[in-house]
Amino acid sequence: MLVSSSRIVSLLPSATEIVCALGLEDRLVGISHSCDYPERIANRPRLTRPRTSLEGLSSGEIDAAVRAALRDHGSVYEIDIDGLKALEPDLILTQGICDVCAVPESQVITSIVGTQVLTLDAHDLAAIFASIRDVGCATGAVEQAEDCVADMERRISAVRARVAHPRPRVLALEWLDPPYVPGHWVPELIAAAGGDLVAGAAGRPSYRMEWSELRALDPDILLMMPCGFNLAETRREAERYDDVLRGLAPRVHLLDASAYFSRSGPRVVDGLEMLASAIFPA
Repeated sequence: MLVSSSRIVSLLPSATEIVCALGLEDRLVGISHSCDYPERIANRPRLTRPRTSLEGLSSGEIDAAVRAALRDHGSVYEIDIDGLKALEPDLILTQGICDVCAVPESQVITSIVGTQVLTLDAHDLAAIFASIRDVGCATGAVEQAEDCVADMERRISAVRARVAHPRPRVLALEWLDPPYVPGHWVPELIAAAGGDLVAGAAGRPSYRMEWSELRALDPDILLMMPCGFNLAETRREAERYDDVLRGLAPRVHLLDASAYFSRSGPRVVDGLEMLASAIFPA
């Protein structure tokens, strides 16, 4: 059903990016603690926060803190319920794909009653397109959503058409301590960019492997993309784990996963174009 929400709260960074990509920035009245793009939305009220500060921690320390929060509180994040209700939103955007990456749908639904909640659960590129269309339908921006998806599909096709052969063997790491290989849409991006992914599964969650198993894969290229880390944090993480990363692959690329790979929004296509340039440098 097509509606036109006038007051939108987004508790998911990718949803915030979708809202703004559809030209609905003026309707966005509240965001999550981790919504940071586009920069011009930074002054919106922030309605969530992690129960424990994770800033500056290593991936191993973050893993331990997250497990402790889930054990002690049942969730990683707190919601400002009073602040959320005061904004009187008629649409709340959230997710159900990962309880660690952002505030989950279940936590939102138990916190506020009587407001439409749209849950975006993108497991692959097709589902990212569907999420954009769903936001378009919920906000009366159907045409803008179709234009956004069409532009993304055009750019993806352009990358696929220009990548070369043979396809180098690519190992991507979405976490370092413990090591995880990618799932969901990231394997699709690597394949579209011309890489032969040696571990990981499209449309499924990322999964853990042992360092000995990763070394046995003998990749040509290592992509460092810790989930939710920006480029500076990824660089710091690579330095922390240099002893286990050294010699893993002859070519190593550090990537801004937070901006271009961890979020199921329009900028995954920017990430694809970066991957193609990394895998097949001019």
